[in-house]
Amino acid sequence: QVQLVESGGGLVQAGGSLRLSCAASGRSFSSYPMGWFRQAPGKEREFVAAISGMTRYGDSVKGRFTISRDNAKNTVYLQMNSLKPEDTAVYYCAAMNTKVVPSTRDYEYSYWGQGTQVTVSS
Repeated sequence: QVQLVESGGGLVQAGGSLRLSCAASGRSFSSYPMGWFRQAPGKEREFVAAISGMTRYGDSVKGRFTISRDNAKNTVYLQMNSLKPEDTAVYYCAAMNTKVVPSTRDYEYSYWGQGTQVTVSS
């Protein structure tokens, strides 16, 4: 059974940093794209970042967030710097089931974590 488990969310002041982790179990995702999405109350789910042999970022986080992965640990990370109140959302980790370039579309991801709350206060 595949599981993705996020951790590292919390409450931080604007300008601060957080590092999210997503540990996968049940199979290896080292050859598959993994990504982060977020959803704020009343808004659609938004692409944040994804990684395989390349990285992709949503426009709103470019230059502030960095995605990385440790294949030995089957874990993907999201380093979030210069956080803004508008970054407040539930952050979800996701994994694709095909060996292609990382997608920005949530429907192309087959596996999802339960989400972790990130709250940025002003």
